[in-house]
Amino acid sequence: MNRVFQIQERYLAEIARFENTSMIRDISLNWEKIHMASCAAVGRILALKRGVDAELSAIACSIHDYGRIITGKQYDHAAVGYDPLKLFLAQSGYFTSEEIELLAKAAQNHSNKKEIGSPLEEIVKDADVFDCYQYGLPLEREEQRVRLKSILEELSH
Repeated sequence: MNRVFQIQERYLAEIARFENTSMIRDISLNWEKIHMASCAAVGRILALKRGVDAELSAIACSIHDYGRIITGKQYDHAAVGYDPLKLFLAQSGYFTSEEIELLAKAAQNHSNKKEIGSPLEEIVKDADVFDCYQYGLPLEREEQRVRLKSILEELSH
């Protein structure tokens, strides 16, 4: 199996650690599982279209909400997840230190939808927005709606 499958399998095991706890969560763990897989698929498609590493893009999209998994909270989850995500990725043994930093930075910066980041960061931001859109979740911030419009235009060509 490839690294996308391997890290998603580990991510699902991480989610499972929280399933029978009394932690009050802002977002259900069922959504986290669905979002992980569908975001990865969207990220791979965007990466292929943009000429970015499709495997790393799918992985980054899979794990971008790690901070929310471990805290249960939406607020500041991207920043809070940075160091724990680096540890999670390092413990997997699948990535170089450079890849770990790229993946963790993409997760850390994915909530900053107004800012333009690395190509990998942009894929995570765009896949996140598109995935929420495809499941009918509200895009409450203007920068999310602007991104969605741009993504839909890109995918129509």
